[in-house]
Amino acid sequence: MPRSPRLPHWLVYALLGLLAGSAQAGTTPPAPDALQPLLATMNERLSISELVALTKWDSGKPVQDNAREAQVIANARKQATQRQLDPDDVADLIAAQIEASKLVQYGRIAQWQAAHKAPDTPRPDLVNDIRPKLDTLQNQLLTQYAAFLPYRNDPNCPQWLATERSALIKDYLHGQAMIRATGELCIAGAITSYEPG
Repeated sequence: MPRSPRLPHWLVYALLGLLAGSAQAGTTPPAPDALQPLLATMNERLSISELVALTKWDSGKPVQDNAREAQVIANARKQATQRQLDPDDVADLIAAQIEASKLVQYGRIAQWQAAHKAPDTPRPDLVNDIRPKLDTLQNQLLTQYAAFLPYRNDPNCPQWLATERSALIKDYLHGQAMIRATGELCIAGAITSYEPG
């Protein structure tokens, strides 16, 4: 009976090495420790947006508040300078949080309008309770953003972001808001706006 041909040992080891290398190349390294706390703060900010929406529902005031937005972004620019961060990058980061917050507010108010009622939950005061909390979160956000800064250019950043973000999403509206909040976080593979030719 003829013997089966055997590959030389060196060739077997070389092939095994190639297979191991290709398997490793297809996996994304774990996200840096700095990402999860940053996303958790963004997520907490979006949860507070639900309370902001309730105050707007009760008062009938519009979601859009240009004066407040300008004040928040101007304050963020000052904080960026104090922390030796790029003021334009920080302004973009905070503007993204504001836009994400408005997505939640518009979405929830539309749901309540369709239902002809809002949830019967306690309403914190917008000026005395909610805004001071948002200011504290902004300070926290900038500290965490500074820690994540070295990873923004990493080619794995978009994959890290997608994976970590998915664990925080509780419904479609919240998911869209989280995508908006994190839209400019990664420079590698960043989501850019469409400009028609």
